[in-house]
Amino acid sequence: MSKDIKSVEHSPKIHQRNDPQHVNDRTFFIDASNQSLTAIPLEIFTFTELEEVHLENNQIEEIPQEIQRLKNIRVLYLDKNNLRSLCPALGLLSSLERLDLSYNPIFSSSLLVVSFLHALRELRLYQTDLKEIPVVICKNLHHLELLGLTGNHLKCLPKEIVNQTKLREIYLKRNQFEAFPQELCVLYNLEIIDLDENKIGAIPEEIGHLTGLQKFYVASNNLPVLPASLCHCSQLSVLDLSHNLLHSIPKSLTELRKMTEIGLTGNRLEKVPYLICRWTSLHLLYLGNTGLHRLRGSFRRLVNLRCLDLSQNHLDHCPLQICALKNLEVLGLDDNKIGQLPSELGSLSKLKILGLTGNEFLSFPEEVLSLASLEKLYIGQDQGFKLTYVPEHIRKLQSLKELYIENNHLECLPVSLGSMPNLEVLDCRHNLLKQLPDAICQAQALKELLLEDNLLTHLPENLDSLVNLKVLTLMDNPMEEPPKEVCAEGNEVIWKYLKEKRNRNIMATKIQAWWRGTMVQKGFGKFGELLKPRKKGKTSPKDKKGKKDVKGKPGKGKKK
Repeated sequence: MSKDIKSVEHSPKIHQRNDPQHVNDRTFFIDASNQSLTAIPLEIFTFTELEEVHLENNQIEEIPQEIQRLKNIRVLYLDKNNLRSLCPALGLLSSLERLDLSYNPIFSSSLLVVSFLHALRELRLYQTDLKEIPVVICKNLHHLELLGLTGNHLKCLPKEIVNQTKLREIYLKRNQFEAFPQELCVLYNLEIIDLDENKIGAIPEEIGHLTGLQKFYVASNNLPVLPASLCHCSQLSVLDLSHNLLHSIPKSLTELRKMTEIGLTGNRLEKVPYLICRWTSLHLLYLGNTGLHRLRGSFRRLVNLRCLDLSQNHLDHCPLQICALKNLEVLGLDDNKIGQLPSELGSLSKLKILGLTGNEFLSFPEEVLSLASLEKLYIGQDQGFKLTYVPEHIRKLQSLKELYIENNHLECLPVSLGSMPNLEVLDCRHNLLKQLPDAICQAQALKELLLEDNLLTHLPENLDSLVNLKVLTLMDNPMEEPPKEVCAEGNEVIWKYLKEKRNRNIMATKIQAWWRGTMVQKGFGKFGELLKPRKKGKTSPKDKKGKKDVKGKPGKGKKK
Protein backbone atom coordinates (compact mmCIF):
# COMPACT_ATOMS: atom_id res chain seq x y z
CA MET A 1 0.00 0.00 0.00
CA SER A 2 1.31 3.45 -0.86
CA LYS A 3 0.43 6.85 0.47
CA ASP A 4 0.58 10.21 -1.26
CA ILE A 5 2.57 13.07 0.19
CA LYS A 6 1.92 16.61 -1.01
CA SER A 7 4.80 19.04 -0.92
CA VAL A 8 3.90 22.47 -2.22
CA GLU A 9 0.75 23.69 -3.89
CA HIS A 10 0.11 22.21 -7.35
CA SER A 11 2.96 19.69 -6.96
CA PRO A 12 2.41 16.17 -8.32
CA LYS A 13 2.00 13.14 -6.16
CA ILE A 14 5.10 11.40 -4.85
CA HIS A 15 4.71 7.70 -4.22
CA GLN A 16 6.40 5.98 -1.33
CA ARG A 17 6.76 2.24 -1.12
CA ASN A 18 5.20 0.64 1.92
CA ASP A 19 7.06 -2.62 2.32
CA PRO A 20 9.69 -4.20 4.60
CA GLN A 21 11.96 -1.24 3.76
CA HIS A 22 9.38 1.21 5.14
CA VAL A 23 9.43 0.76 8.93
CA ASN A 24 8.14 2.97 11.74
CA ASP A 25 7.12 5.75 9.30
CA ARG A 26 10.68 5.97 7.96
CA THR A 27 10.68 6.41 4.18
CA PHE A 28 13.31 4.56 2.22
CA PHE A 29 11.85 4.72 -1.31
CA ILE A 30 10.17 7.49 -3.34
CA ASP A 31 8.98 7.31 -6.94
CA ALA A 32 8.37 10.69 -8.61
CA SER A 33 9.02 9.52 -12.17
CA ASN A 34 6.79 10.45 -15.13
CA GLN A 35 5.28 13.44 -13.31
CA SER A 36 6.23 16.29 -15.71
CA LEU A 37 8.33 17.86 -12.96
CA THR A 38 10.50 20.85 -13.85
CA ALA A 39 12.28 20.78 -10.50
CA ILE A 40 12.91 18.25 -7.76
CA PRO A 41 10.23 18.76 -5.04
CA LEU A 42 11.98 20.12 -1.95
CA GLU A 43 9.91 17.88 0.32
CA ILE A 44 11.97 14.92 -0.89
CA PHE A 45 14.96 16.29 0.98
CA THR A 46 13.07 16.12 4.28
CA PHE A 47 13.18 12.32 4.17
CA THR A 48 16.74 11.91 5.35
CA GLU A 49 16.44 8.11 5.58
CA LEU A 50 15.84 7.80 1.84
CA GLU A 51 17.83 5.08 0.09
CA GLU A 52 16.21 5.02 -3.37
CA VAL A 53 14.74 7.90 -5.42
CA HIS A 54 13.23 7.70 -8.91
CA LEU A 55 12.95 10.99 -10.81
CA GLU A 56 13.30 9.71 -14.36
CA ASN A 57 11.29 10.93 -17.34
CA ASN A 58 10.54 14.47 -16.13
CA GLN A 59 11.75 17.91 -17.28
CA ILE A 60 14.07 18.62 -14.35
CA GLU A 61 16.72 21.20 -15.28
CA GLU A 62 18.95 21.25 -12.21
CA ILE A 63 19.87 19.41 -9.03
CA PRO A 64 19.61 21.70 -5.96
CA GLN A 65 22.28 21.87 -3.25
CA GLU A 66 19.77 20.29 -0.84
CA ILE A 67 20.57 16.94 -2.45
CA GLN A 68 23.43 16.63 0.10
CA ARG A 69 20.86 16.04 2.86
CA LEU A 70 20.22 12.54 1.49
CA LYS A 71 23.21 11.02 3.28
CA ASN A 72 21.86 7.47 3.04
CA ILE A 73 20.82 7.45 -0.59
CA ARG A 74 22.09 4.43 -2.53
CA VAL A 75 20.05 4.63 -5.78
CA LEU A 76 19.32 7.80 -7.77
CA TYR A 77 17.65 7.72 -11.20
CA LEU A 78 17.61 11.05 -13.06
CA ASP A 79 17.55 9.77 -16.63
CA LYS A 80 15.39 11.41 -19.32
CA ASN A 81 15.40 14.95 -17.94
CA ASN A 82 16.90 18.28 -19.09
CA LEU A 83 20.01 18.39 -16.91
CA ARG A 84 22.94 20.30 -18.37
CA SER A 85 25.12 20.62 -15.30
CA LEU A 86 25.56 18.79 -12.02
CA CYS A 87 25.89 20.64 -8.73
CA PRO A 88 28.97 20.00 -6.55
CA ALA A 89 26.71 18.79 -3.72
CA LEU A 90 26.00 15.65 -5.73
CA GLY A 91 29.58 14.56 -5.06
CA LEU A 92 28.86 14.51 -1.29
CA LEU A 93 26.54 11.50 -1.56
CA SER A 94 29.08 9.10 -0.12
CA SER A 95 26.66 6.12 0.00
CA LEU A 96 25.47 6.40 -3.61
CA GLU A 97 25.91 3.08 -5.45
CA ARG A 98 23.70 3.42 -8.55
CA LEU A 99 23.40 6.61 -10.62
CA ASP A 100 21.57 7.02 -13.93
CA LEU A 101 22.01 10.30 -15.83
CA SER A 102 21.15 8.91 -19.27
CA TYR A 103 19.32 10.94 -21.93
CA ASN A 104 20.33 14.32 -20.47
CA PRO A 105 22.22 17.03 -22.41
CA ILE A 106 24.96 17.15 -19.75
CA PHE A 107 28.12 19.18 -20.35
CA SER A 108 31.11 16.85 -20.30
CA SER A 109 32.99 19.09 -17.86
CA SER A 110 30.10 18.81 -15.40
CA LEU A 111 30.63 15.06 -15.06
CA LEU A 112 33.79 15.63 -13.00
CA VAL A 113 31.65 15.71 -9.86
CA VAL A 114 30.79 12.04 -10.44
CA SER A 115 34.41 11.12 -9.72
CA PHE A 116 33.82 11.94 -6.02
CA LEU A 117 31.20 9.19 -5.68
CA HIS A 118 33.66 6.58 -4.47
CA ALA A 119 31.00 4.01 -3.51
CA LEU A 120 29.48 4.02 -7.01
CA ARG A 121 28.92 0.55 -8.49
CA GLU A 122 26.67 1.36 -11.46
CA LEU A 123 26.98 4.44 -13.67
CA ARG A 124 24.71 4.90 -16.67
CA LEU A 125 25.42 7.68 -19.15
CA TYR A 126 23.49 6.47 -22.19
CA GLN A 127 22.99 9.03 -24.94
CA THR A 128 24.51 12.03 -23.17
CA ASP A 129 26.41 13.30 -26.23
CA LEU A 130 29.76 12.26 -24.78
CA LYS A 131 32.81 12.50 -27.02
CA GLU A 132 35.17 11.20 -24.35
CA ILE A 133 35.04 9.82 -20.83
CA PRO A 134 36.54 12.10 -18.16
CA VAL A 135 39.79 10.42 -17.10
CA VAL A 136 39.18 11.20 -13.40
CA ILE A 137 36.12 8.92 -13.44
CA CYS A 138 38.33 5.99 -14.47
CA LYS A 139 41.02 6.98 -11.96
CA ASN A 140 38.89 7.57 -8.88
CA LEU A 141 36.00 5.11 -9.11
CA HIS A 142 37.41 1.73 -8.12
CA HIS A 143 34.17 -0.14 -7.37
CA LEU A 144 32.35 0.20 -10.69
CA GLU A 145 30.67 -3.02 -11.79
CA LEU A 146 28.51 -1.57 -14.58
CA LEU A 147 29.37 1.26 -16.98
CA GLY A 148 26.73 2.25 -19.53
CA LEU A 149 27.89 4.47 -22.42
CA THR A 150 25.57 3.44 -25.25
CA GLY A 151 24.59 6.04 -27.86
CA ASN A 152 27.46 8.51 -27.57
CA HIS A 153 30.31 9.62 -29.87
CA LEU A 154 33.19 7.67 -28.33
CA LYS A 155 36.04 6.53 -30.58
CA CYS A 156 38.24 5.10 -27.83
CA LEU A 157 38.43 4.52 -24.10
CA PRO A 158 40.97 6.23 -21.85
CA LYS A 159 43.87 3.94 -20.93
CA GLU A 160 42.93 4.53 -17.27
CA ILE A 161 39.92 2.26 -17.83
CA VAL A 162 42.26 -0.57 -16.81
CA ASN A 163 41.77 0.62 -13.20
CA GLN A 164 38.21 -0.71 -13.33
CA THR A 165 39.23 -4.17 -12.18
CA LYS A 166 35.78 -4.93 -10.72
CA LEU A 167 33.92 -4.05 -13.93
CA ARG A 168 31.51 -6.82 -14.95
CA GLU A 169 29.36 -5.08 -17.60
CA ILE A 170 30.24 -2.43 -20.16
CA TYR A 171 27.80 -1.10 -22.77
CA LEU A 172 29.34 0.72 -25.74
CA LYS A 173 26.66 0.19 -28.36
CA ARG A 174 26.09 2.87 -31.05
CA ASN A 175 29.37 4.74 -30.70
CA GLN A 176 32.16 5.32 -33.25
CA PHE A 177 34.74 2.67 -32.37
CA GLU A 178 36.74 1.56 -35.40
CA ALA A 179 39.00 -0.70 -33.34
CA PHE A 180 38.18 -3.01 -30.47
CA PRO A 181 39.21 -1.25 -27.21
CA GLN A 182 42.32 -3.26 -26.35
CA GLU A 183 42.14 -2.09 -22.72
CA LEU A 184 39.10 -4.27 -22.14
CA CYS A 185 41.18 -7.41 -22.56
CA VAL A 186 42.83 -6.90 -19.14
CA LEU A 187 39.56 -6.45 -17.24
CA TYR A 188 39.35 -10.10 -16.28
CA ASN A 189 36.05 -9.82 -14.38
CA LEU A 190 34.12 -8.71 -17.46
CA GLU A 191 30.99 -10.80 -18.07
CA ILE A 192 29.15 -8.64 -20.62
CA ILE A 193 30.58 -6.56 -23.48
CA ASP A 194 28.19 -4.75 -25.82
CA LEU A 195 29.83 -3.18 -28.91
CA ASP A 196 26.89 -3.47 -31.33
CA GLU A 197 26.56 -0.87 -34.10
CA ASN A 198 30.11 0.43 -34.28
CA LYS A 199 32.70 0.18 -37.09
CA ILE A 200 35.02 -2.44 -35.66
CA GLY A 201 37.04 -4.38 -38.23
CA ALA A 202 38.87 -6.87 -35.99
CA ILE A 203 38.81 -8.48 -32.55
CA PRO A 204 42.25 -9.04 -30.97
CA GLU A 205 43.45 -12.49 -29.95
CA GLU A 206 43.74 -11.14 -26.41
CA ILE A 207 39.96 -11.47 -26.12
CA GLY A 208 40.73 -15.00 -25.00
CA HIS A 209 42.05 -13.65 -21.69
CA LEU A 210 38.47 -12.85 -20.64
CA THR A 211 37.72 -16.33 -19.36
CA GLY A 212 34.67 -15.11 -17.42
CA LEU A 213 32.98 -13.49 -20.45
CA GLN A 214 29.38 -14.67 -20.72
CA LYS A 215 27.72 -12.36 -23.27
CA PHE A 216 29.49 -10.76 -26.22
CA TYR A 217 27.58 -8.45 -28.57
CA VAL A 218 29.39 -7.26 -31.73
CA ALA A 219 26.49 -7.12 -34.22
CA SER A 220 26.47 -4.54 -37.03
CA ASN A 221 30.24 -4.05 -37.33
CA ASN A 222 32.75 -4.83 -40.11
CA LEU A 223 34.18 -8.13 -38.90
CA PRO A 224 35.43 -10.47 -41.69
CA VAL A 225 36.83 -13.09 -39.27
CA LEU A 226 36.81 -14.08 -35.61
CA PRO A 227 39.89 -14.83 -33.51
CA ALA A 228 40.36 -18.53 -32.73
CA SER A 229 41.24 -17.53 -29.16
CA LEU A 230 37.59 -16.77 -28.50
CA CYS A 231 37.31 -20.45 -27.61
CA HIS A 232 39.09 -19.70 -24.30
CA CYS A 233 36.09 -17.70 -23.14
CA SER A 234 34.70 -20.91 -21.72
CA GLN A 235 31.72 -19.27 -19.96
CA LEU A 236 30.41 -17.70 -23.16
CA SER A 237 26.70 -18.40 -23.62
CA VAL A 238 25.49 -15.51 -25.83
CA LEU A 239 27.31 -14.40 -28.98
CA ASP A 240 25.75 -11.92 -31.41
CA LEU A 241 27.69 -11.63 -34.67
CA SER A 242 24.77 -10.50 -36.84
CA HIS A 243 25.34 -8.15 -39.78
CA ASN A 244 29.08 -8.52 -40.19
CA LEU A 245 31.20 -9.83 -43.09
CA LEU A 246 31.77 -13.38 -41.85
CA HIS A 247 32.09 -16.34 -44.22
CA SER A 248 32.77 -18.91 -41.51
CA ILE A 249 33.32 -19.46 -37.79
CA PRO A 250 36.61 -20.82 -36.37
CA LYS A 251 36.39 -24.56 -35.66
CA SER A 252 38.00 -23.93 -32.28
CA LEU A 253 34.72 -22.47 -31.04
CA THR A 254 33.37 -26.01 -30.83
CA GLU A 255 34.89 -25.99 -27.34
CA LEU A 256 32.29 -23.47 -26.16
CA ARG A 257 29.98 -25.92 -24.41
CA LYS A 258 27.65 -23.40 -22.75
CA MET A 259 26.33 -21.64 -25.85
CA THR A 260 22.61 -20.93 -25.61
CA GLU A 261 22.21 -18.09 -28.13
CA ILE A 262 24.05 -17.15 -31.32
CA GLY A 263 23.18 -14.52 -33.91
CA LEU A 264 24.58 -14.87 -37.43
CA THR A 265 21.91 -13.04 -39.41
CA GLY A 266 23.17 -10.95 -42.31
CA ASN A 267 26.54 -12.66 -42.81
CA ARG A 268 27.85 -14.42 -45.95
CA LEU A 269 27.85 -18.00 -44.73
CA GLU A 270 25.95 -19.79 -47.56
CA LYS A 271 25.85 -22.93 -45.40
CA VAL A 272 25.28 -23.74 -41.74
CA PRO A 273 28.63 -23.91 -39.90
CA TYR A 274 29.19 -27.51 -38.86
CA LEU A 275 30.15 -26.62 -35.30
CA ILE A 276 26.71 -25.08 -34.66
CA CYS A 277 25.19 -28.54 -34.83
CA ARG A 278 27.54 -29.52 -32.00
CA TRP A 279 26.10 -26.86 -29.70
CA THR A 280 23.18 -28.96 -28.52
CA SER A 281 22.54 -26.54 -25.64
CA LEU A 282 21.41 -23.79 -28.07
CA HIS A 283 18.07 -22.17 -27.33
CA LEU A 284 18.10 -19.31 -29.86
CA LEU A 285 19.65 -19.46 -33.35
CA TYR A 286 19.45 -16.61 -35.86
CA LEU A 287 20.45 -17.54 -39.43
CA GLY A 288 18.38 -15.07 -41.43
CA ASN A 289 19.79 -13.68 -44.70
CA THR A 290 22.87 -15.92 -44.72
CA GLY A 291 22.48 -17.35 -48.24
CA LEU A 292 21.27 -20.80 -47.13
CA HIS A 293 19.82 -23.26 -49.66
CA ARG A 294 19.48 -26.18 -47.24
CA LEU A 295 20.24 -27.37 -43.71
CA ARG A 296 22.71 -30.00 -42.60
CA GLY A 297 21.31 -33.40 -41.67
CA SER A 298 22.88 -33.02 -38.23
CA PHE A 299 20.73 -29.95 -37.65
CA ARG A 300 18.16 -32.25 -36.04
CA ARG A 301 20.51 -32.57 -33.05
CA LEU A 302 19.53 -29.10 -31.84
CA VAL A 303 16.65 -30.50 -29.82
CA ASN A 304 16.75 -27.69 -27.24
CA LEU A 305 16.12 -24.91 -29.76
CA ARG A 306 13.23 -22.67 -28.82
CA CYS A 307 13.70 -19.97 -31.47
CA LEU A 308 14.96 -20.47 -35.04
CA ASP A 309 15.18 -17.73 -37.67
CA LEU A 310 15.77 -18.87 -41.26
CA SER A 311 14.11 -15.91 -42.99
CA GLN A 312 15.43 -14.23 -46.17
CA ASN A 313 17.28 -17.29 -47.47
CA HIS A 314 16.91 -19.46 -50.58
CA LEU A 315 15.00 -22.43 -49.12
CA ASP A 316 12.60 -23.94 -51.68
CA HIS A 317 11.02 -26.22 -49.08
CA CYS A 318 10.65 -26.42 -45.33
CA PRO A 319 13.54 -28.69 -44.18
CA LEU A 320 12.30 -31.86 -42.50
CA GLN A 321 15.05 -31.53 -39.88
CA ILE A 322 13.01 -28.69 -38.36
CA CYS A 323 10.16 -31.08 -37.56
CA ALA A 324 12.48 -32.94 -35.17
CA LEU A 325 12.92 -29.83 -32.98
CA LYS A 326 10.12 -30.64 -30.53
CA ASN A 327 10.81 -27.70 -28.21
CA LEU A 328 10.60 -25.05 -30.92
CA GLU A 329 8.38 -22.10 -30.00
CA VAL A 330 9.33 -19.53 -32.67
CA LEU A 331 10.06 -20.36 -36.33
CA GLY A 332 10.84 -17.73 -38.96
CA LEU A 333 10.69 -18.91 -42.60
CA ASP A 334 9.71 -15.57 -44.14
CA ASP A 335 11.00 -14.47 -47.55
CA ASN A 336 12.17 -17.81 -48.89
CA LYS A 337 10.88 -19.80 -51.91
CA ILE A 338 8.78 -22.31 -50.01
CA GLY A 339 5.68 -23.58 -51.80
CA GLN A 340 4.59 -26.39 -49.49
CA LEU A 341 4.95 -27.44 -45.88
CA PRO A 342 5.60 -31.01 -44.69
CA SER A 343 2.75 -32.94 -43.10
CA GLU A 344 5.10 -33.61 -40.15
CA LEU A 345 4.89 -29.93 -39.17
CA GLY A 346 2.24 -30.85 -36.62
CA SER A 347 4.93 -32.52 -34.49
CA LEU A 348 6.00 -29.02 -33.40
CA SER A 349 3.49 -29.16 -30.56
CA LYS A 350 5.00 -26.17 -28.70
CA LEU A 351 5.19 -23.79 -31.65
CA LYS A 352 3.65 -20.40 -30.82
CA ILE A 353 4.93 -18.09 -33.56
CA LEU A 354 5.27 -19.00 -37.25
CA GLY A 355 6.47 -16.64 -39.97
CA LEU A 356 5.65 -17.60 -43.58
CA THR A 357 5.41 -14.15 -45.17
CA GLY A 358 6.75 -13.69 -48.69
CA ASN A 359 6.93 -17.29 -49.91
CA GLU A 360 5.45 -19.07 -52.94
CA PHE A 361 2.34 -20.80 -51.63
CA LEU A 362 -0.27 -21.30 -54.34
CA SER A 363 -2.94 -21.74 -51.67
CA PHE A 364 -3.24 -21.46 -47.94
CA PRO A 365 -0.90 -24.08 -46.37
CA GLU A 366 -3.38 -26.09 -44.35
CA GLU A 367 -0.55 -27.97 -42.62
CA VAL A 368 -0.39 -25.07 -40.15
CA LEU A 369 -3.88 -25.97 -38.92
CA SER A 370 -2.38 -28.89 -36.98
CA LEU A 371 -0.36 -26.50 -34.79
CA ALA A 372 -2.75 -26.35 -31.85
CA SER A 373 -0.51 -24.13 -29.72
CA LEU A 374 0.03 -21.48 -32.44
CA GLU A 375 -0.54 -17.91 -31.19
CA LYS A 376 0.85 -15.79 -34.05
CA LEU A 377 0.74 -16.58 -37.77
CA TYR A 378 2.37 -14.35 -40.38
CA ILE A 379 1.39 -15.20 -43.95
CA GLY A 380 1.23 -11.88 -45.75
CA GLN A 381 2.51 -12.14 -49.32
CA ASP A 382 4.26 -8.87 -50.04
CA GLN A 383 6.04 -10.69 -52.88
CA GLY A 384 5.40 -13.85 -54.89
CA PHE A 385 2.03 -15.56 -55.24
CA LYS A 386 -1.11 -14.19 -53.63
CA LEU A 387 -3.57 -16.19 -51.54
CA THR A 388 -7.21 -15.99 -52.58
CA TYR A 389 -8.83 -17.63 -49.55
CA VAL A 390 -8.39 -18.57 -45.93
CA PRO A 391 -10.10 -21.87 -45.06
CA GLU A 392 -12.98 -22.11 -42.61
CA HIS A 393 -10.92 -24.74 -40.78
CA ILE A 394 -8.72 -21.97 -39.42
CA ARG A 395 -11.00 -22.18 -36.39
CA LYS A 396 -8.88 -25.21 -35.38
CA LEU A 397 -6.27 -22.68 -34.22
CA GLN A 398 -8.15 -21.88 -31.04
CA SER A 399 -5.01 -20.48 -29.37
CA LEU A 400 -4.36 -17.99 -32.18
CA LYS A 401 -4.00 -14.40 -30.99
CA GLU A 402 -2.60 -12.64 -34.06
CA LEU A 403 -3.23 -13.34 -37.75
CA TYR A 404 -1.36 -11.38 -40.42
CA ILE A 405 -2.73 -12.04 -43.94
CA GLU A 406 -1.96 -8.68 -45.56
CA ASN A 407 -0.93 -8.18 -49.21
CA ASN A 408 -2.99 -11.00 -50.68
CA HIS A 409 -6.00 -11.26 -53.04
CA LEU A 410 -8.64 -12.18 -50.47
CA GLU A 411 -12.18 -11.19 -51.45
CA CYS A 412 -13.77 -12.52 -48.27
CA LEU A 413 -12.85 -13.78 -44.83
CA PRO A 414 -13.90 -17.06 -43.24
CA VAL A 415 -16.99 -16.86 -41.03
CA SER A 416 -15.17 -19.06 -38.51
CA LEU A 417 -12.94 -16.14 -37.45
CA GLY A 418 -15.85 -15.19 -35.19
CA SER A 419 -15.44 -18.45 -33.25
CA MET A 420 -11.79 -17.84 -32.35
CA PRO A 421 -11.97 -16.71 -28.72
CA ASN A 422 -8.38 -15.49 -28.37
CA LEU A 423 -7.97 -13.56 -31.62
CA GLU A 424 -6.66 -10.07 -30.78
CA VAL A 425 -5.01 -8.81 -33.99
CA LEU A 426 -6.32 -9.33 -37.53
CA ASP A 427 -4.27 -7.69 -40.29
CA CYS A 428 -6.07 -7.79 -43.65
CA ARG A 429 -4.53 -4.72 -45.27
CA HIS A 430 -3.99 -4.55 -49.02
CA ASN A 431 -6.46 -7.22 -50.10
CA LEU A 432 -9.64 -7.26 -52.21
CA LEU A 433 -12.18 -7.57 -49.42
CA LYS A 434 -15.68 -6.41 -50.42
CA GLN A 435 -17.35 -7.12 -47.11
CA LEU A 436 -16.73 -8.48 -43.65
CA PRO A 437 -18.64 -11.46 -42.30
CA ASP A 438 -21.20 -10.52 -39.64
CA ALA A 439 -19.66 -13.24 -37.48
CA ILE A 440 -16.55 -11.08 -37.00
CA CYS A 441 -18.62 -9.23 -34.39
CA GLN A 442 -18.43 -12.35 -32.21
CA ALA A 443 -14.61 -12.19 -31.96
CA GLN A 444 -14.83 -10.37 -28.65
CA ALA A 445 -11.08 -10.47 -27.93
CA LEU A 446 -10.23 -8.36 -31.01
CA LYS A 447 -8.06 -5.33 -30.21
CA GLU A 448 -6.75 -4.43 -33.68
CA LEU A 449 -8.56 -4.79 -37.01
CA LEU A 450 -6.49 -3.50 -39.93
CA LEU A 451 -8.50 -3.14 -43.14
CA GLU A 452 -6.90 -0.36 -45.13
CA ASP A 453 -6.64 -0.59 -48.92
CA ASN A 454 -9.52 -2.97 -49.65
CA LEU A 455 -12.86 -2.69 -51.49
CA LEU A 456 -15.11 -2.34 -48.47
CA THR A 457 -18.25 -0.21 -48.71
CA HIS A 458 -20.06 -1.31 -45.55
CA LEU A 459 -19.22 -2.42 -42.02
CA PRO A 460 -21.27 -5.00 -40.09
CA GLU A 461 -23.89 -3.04 -38.15
CA ASN A 462 -22.93 -4.70 -34.85
CA LEU A 463 -19.18 -4.07 -35.16
CA ASP A 464 -19.36 -1.71 -32.20
CA SER A 465 -20.06 -4.75 -30.01
CA LEU A 466 -16.30 -5.41 -30.14
CA VAL A 467 -15.70 -3.59 -26.87
CA ASN A 468 -11.95 -4.36 -26.79
CA LEU A 469 -11.25 -3.03 -30.29
CA LYS A 470 -8.81 -0.13 -29.97
CA VAL A 471 -7.42 0.09 -33.52
CA LEU A 472 -9.55 0.06 -36.68
CA THR A 473 -8.00 1.24 -39.95
CA LEU A 474 -10.20 1.86 -43.00
CA MET A 475 -8.14 4.18 -45.21
CA ASP A 476 -8.28 3.64 -48.98
CA ASN A 477 -11.65 1.88 -48.99
CA PRO A 478 -14.70 3.15 -50.97
CA MET A 479 -16.72 3.39 -47.76
CA GLU A 480 -20.43 4.27 -47.92
CA GLU A 481 -21.72 3.01 -44.56
CA PRO A 482 -20.32 4.65 -42.53
CA PRO A 483 -19.29 7.39 -44.98
CA LYS A 484 -15.59 8.12 -45.46
CA GLU A 485 -15.74 11.32 -43.44
CA VAL A 486 -17.13 9.37 -40.46
CA CYS A 487 -14.48 6.65 -40.82
CA ALA A 488 -11.79 9.29 -40.78
CA GLU A 489 -12.89 10.44 -37.31
CA GLY A 490 -11.87 7.20 -35.58
CA ASN A 491 -13.51 4.43 -33.59
CA GLU A 492 -15.71 6.47 -31.27
CA VAL A 493 -17.38 8.35 -34.11
CA ILE A 494 -17.80 5.13 -36.12
CA TRP A 495 -19.35 3.37 -33.11
CA LYS A 496 -21.74 6.28 -32.57
CA TYR A 497 -22.78 6.19 -36.23
CA LEU A 498 -23.39 2.42 -36.17
CA LYS A 499 -25.37 2.67 -32.95
CA GLU A 500 -27.61 5.47 -34.25
CA LYS A 501 -28.20 3.61 -37.51
CA ARG A 502 -29.13 0.48 -35.60
CA ASN A 503 -31.55 2.44 -33.43
CA ARG A 504 -33.17 3.91 -36.55
CA ASN A 505 -33.56 0.44 -38.02
CA ILE A 506 -35.10 -0.85 -34.81
CA MET A 507 -37.57 2.03 -34.77
CA ALA A 508 -38.46 1.45 -38.43
CA THR A 509 -39.07 -2.23 -37.68
CA LYS A 510 -41.37 -1.34 -34.77
CA ILE A 511 -43.37 1.07 -36.93
CA GLN A 512 -43.67 -1.50 -39.68
CA ALA A 513 -44.85 -4.15 -37.21
CA TRP A 514 -47.44 -1.71 -35.82
CA TRP A 515 -48.67 -0.94 -39.33
CA ARG A 516 -48.99 -4.62 -40.20
CA GLY A 517 -51.01 -5.27 -37.06
CA THR A 518 -53.29 -2.29 -37.75
CA MET A 519 -53.97 -3.47 -41.32
CA VAL A 520 -54.94 -6.95 -40.16
CA GLN A 521 -57.12 -5.65 -37.32
CA LYS A 522 -59.09 -3.46 -39.74
CA GLY A 523 -59.88 -6.41 -41.93
CA PHE A 524 -57.67 -5.61 -44.86
CA GLY A 525 -56.37 -9.17 -45.02
CA LYS A 526 -53.09 -10.73 -44.18
CA PHE A 527 -50.06 -8.56 -44.67
CA GLY A 528 -48.67 -10.97 -47.24
CA GLU A 529 -51.69 -10.41 -49.44
CA LEU A 530 -51.34 -6.67 -49.18
CA LEU A 531 -47.85 -6.90 -50.59
CA LYS A 532 -48.91 -8.88 -53.71
CA PRO A 533 -48.52 -6.76 -56.86
CA ARG A 534 -51.75 -5.75 -58.57
CA LYS A 535 -52.32 -6.80 -62.17
CA LYS A 536 -53.49 -4.23 -64.64
CA GLY A 537 -57.24 -4.00 -64.85
CA LYS A 538 -57.81 -6.11 -61.76
CA THR A 539 -59.48 -4.80 -58.64
CA SER A 540 -58.09 -5.25 -55.20
CA PRO A 541 -59.69 -7.57 -52.64
CA LYS A 542 -60.91 -4.47 -50.86
CA ASP A 543 -62.70 -3.21 -54.02
CA LYS A 544 -64.38 -6.58 -54.59
CA LYS A 545 -65.55 -6.83 -51.03
CA GLY A 546 -67.23 -3.47 -50.97
CA LYS A 547 -68.56 -3.32 -54.60
CA LYS A 548 -72.29 -2.63 -55.12
CA ASP A 549 -74.55 -2.33 -58.21
CA VAL A 550 -74.80 1.21 -59.44
CA LYS A 551 -78.19 2.85 -60.46
CA GLY A 552 -80.02 -0.47 -60.27
CA LYS A 553 -77.94 -2.10 -62.94
CA PRO A 554 -77.20 -5.78 -62.36
CA GLY A 555 -73.64 -6.84 -61.93
CA LYS A 556 -71.67 -8.54 -64.68
CA GLY A 557 -72.93 -12.07 -65.40
CA LYS A 558 -76.34 -11.52 -63.80
CA LYS A 559 -79.68 -11.60 -65.65
CA LYS A 560 -82.13 -8.71 -65.54
